[in-house]
Formats: sequence, structure tokens, C-alpha cells
Amino acid sequence: MNKLIGLMFNRWFLILLLISNFIGTVYGYYWYRGQIANTEWYFIPFVPDSPTATLFLCILIVLILMRKKWGLIDALAFTTLIKYGVWAVVMNMLTFVETGFISWIGLMLVASHGIMALQAFLFLPHLEIKPVHLYITAIWLFHNDVIDYVYGQYPVYGQLAQYSDHIGYFSFWLTVLVLVLLHQLVPRRNTLTNE
Repeated sequence: MNKLIGLMFNRWFLILLLISNFIGTVYGYYWYRGQIANTEWYFIPFVPDSPTATLFLCILIVLILMRKKWGLIDALAFTTLIKYGVWAVVMNMLTFVETGFISWIGLMLVASHGIMALQAFLFLPHLEIKPVHLYITAIWLFHNDVIDYVYGQYPVYGQLAQYSDHIGYFSFWLTVLVLVLLHQLVPRRNTLTNE
């Protein structure tokens, strides 16, 4: 475990994670291209949840490499990586239960989103927030849930459409869980800086 934590401070390993997450981010936005094309412009920032989570992580890694801190990015990366990583794993497993079949793409999505959630915990030694970052992140996440499940902008899983109310409820509690984890696991700064 200590070796793994040590890797999180290795510049070349961080660069490798940055490259792989950047590729995943670009692919994620490409994956959402059909849904984005049919989405009103004002909803677009809230549609591609997973690639936006890895975009936050890419920004976090760049900041670490530059020896800079921005607590809001720390908070957004940590919570969105877990929330949308776990969400996608659960949705793909439910699709398997519903259809009795999981494709290689489904397996790839389970693996890549599981790694997303894992990365949030691996980056814990680098994270530090102020209370305001927790509050802004909570607003972002709950607002995103409203956009997804009140305005119907959630990711399309055709076989699971009939369960959208239940999925929305699950997403709400997933938001609560990641905010509790953020509050409990990520150290807080009580400085007067604007980071």
C-alpha cells in the first residue's frame, strides 16, 4: 500500500495518469456526442457526467504537477469521480441483470468507471479543501441531479428507462454519500486564502 501511495507522488506516474485520463475524457465526450447533439445548450454542461469528472481530475493532476492547489477542483474531482464511477458501474450491472447479456463495451465501461472511483481515493494525499468548497460542490452535485432527473437529461440507458425514478433516487443518495466522504476524508484548510 505504501508503494502505491508513493507512486501518487511520482511525477512520471502522475504524467501517465494525466495522459490516460485525458484520453478517457476525450473519448467520454465523444461517447456523449449523440445525446449532446439533441440537448438544449444550457443543459450541455450537465449531460456528460463521467468525462467532466475525469476533466476535473486532469485539472487536479496539472495543478499537482505545477505544485499549486485549488480546493474547489479537489472537491469536485473527488466527489464526481466516485459518484459517476459508481453510478456507471451500477447501471451497467443492472443492464446485465435486465438483459441477461453484457457486451465487451459494457465490461470496458464497468472497468474504466470502477477505476475512476478508485482514483478518487488514490489522490486523497493531495487533497485539501475549505468549507466553501464543500458547499459549492454540494450545490453542483444536487443541481446536476435536478437537471438529470427533473429535466430528463440523465445518461441514456435504454433498457433501464422504466426505472428512471428509482435511478434518480439512487443518484440522490449517491450524492449524499460522496459529500459525506468528502467531509470525512478530505482535510480542511482554515486559511484566508482564495484557493
